[in-house]
Amino acid sequence: MLVTPKVNIAKASWLLSSFLSVFLLGSSVKAATIANWHFDSNRNNLNFTTDENVQPQVQMFANPTRLVIDLPGVSLKYPLSQKVGLITREVRIQQLTANTTRISISLAPGYTFDPAQVKLQEQSPNSWSLQLPQPIRLAISQPNPPEIATKPSTEPTVTNSNLFAGVVPMHSSMKVLEPQIKALMARYSFLQTGMFFLDLDTGNYLDIGGDRVFPAASTIKLPILIAFFQDLDAGKVTLDEMLTMRGDLVTNGSGIMQYQRVGKKYTALETINKMVTISDNTATNMIIDRLGGAARLNQRFRSWGLKDTVIRHLLADLRGTNTTSSQDMARVLALLVNDKLVTPTSKEQALDILRRTTIHTLLPAGLGKGAVIANKTGDIGFLIGDAGFITMPSGKHYLAAIFVKRPYKDVRGRDFIRQVSHLVYDYLNQPNPVATVDSPDSATR
Repeated sequence: MLVTPKVNIAKASWLLSSFLSVFLLGSSVKAATIANWHFDSNRNNLNFTTDENVQPQVQMFANPTRLVIDLPGVSLKYPLSQKVGLITREVRIQQLTANTTRISISLAPGYTFDPAQVKLQEQSPNSWSLQLPQPIRLAISQPNPPEIATKPSTEPTVTNSNLFAGVVPMHSSMKVLEPQIKALMARYSFLQTGMFFLDLDTGNYLDIGGDRVFPAASTIKLPILIAFFQDLDAGKVTLDEMLTMRGDLVTNGSGIMQYQRVGKKYTALETINKMVTISDNTATNMIIDRLGGAARLNQRFRSWGLKDTVIRHLLADLRGTNTTSSQDMARVLALLVNDKLVTPTSKEQALDILRRTTIHTLLPAGLGKGAVIANKTGDIGFLIGDAGFITMPSGKHYLAAIFVKRPYKDVRGRDFIRQVSHLVYDYLNQPNPVATVDSPDSATR
């Protein structure tokens, strides 16, 4: 049973002028306790269970934004809490009154939820799931949270134009870091580059030519991998099905499958692993073929909002006719880690494969000890690139994508990427990285 919370209006200055109130039909509430609860920070989802039937009441407060779920008739033995992150700060459970327990989800100052997108679902009379939308940043010029109308179609204060890939609230550009990066670019002026980095916890970003189109090289395997898992979720492919290595799919360049006999069969799981971990070009062509060909994949990429990512030629595409951009690569990763393209199970499988890539000379070479990256590189001699999802030892997450055109196989291109990666990592590794307060303006998101 999906319950759309009803919106009521209150006029107190400290109270966000909307209440989300849920009243469920049922028998009178007996004394109950919370049996268990869990907040999934990756999915922005709260699940809780009581040992008796409950009638949750949901409200939203401001300064800072707090979404609260009151459980009348539910008692609590002792307060409980879970630290979450920098934007969604904390989930706290406490006894509000003698007969009511309150679950409170708090956001960082300056962020709010769109009430119309809050979804409360009854799993059973004593089990509930609360799906929260992605937090959105209040307009900087707005002194107070706006009054929210009672119509369910109310638009959020900050529109999707302020969300990268429609899922990550954009905050400020990393203006403090830009001079260091541009000074490095000046020292490597013979390189052509484009890069995009995004702190998933704060929304701060570095965008220097992020929309520039480059040959994709083997980074094209990243969106192909996600398309495979989409079809897996849809039941169109299976991990244990057998794929045949046909002669028209065998190619040179990276990988070892090209040296095997034509007609050899591989499981789909083995094929996608080789496609990513050792960047096998023949495996990639087999997956492209299994998913319906380049045209269908290109259509899929467009449906994800990728503007520059196009497969024009099977691999090995040594002339660089297949294209992408740093923003597109970051978009794929943002959609992936926010569960917008595949199921959570498929997301974890895809990230696990990406974490086992064998090339560590680009973005990974600039990371600090203990950092973990799920990434895909590309190299066709005159072009190298890398795109990844980084988890720092502190728990911070960020996206990174960078492409460099260079003199053929010039190792200074690799050194440049490593140094950029190191500068960004050190910047984000500060306790409170400084960024200018400006609105996202460098590109269409």
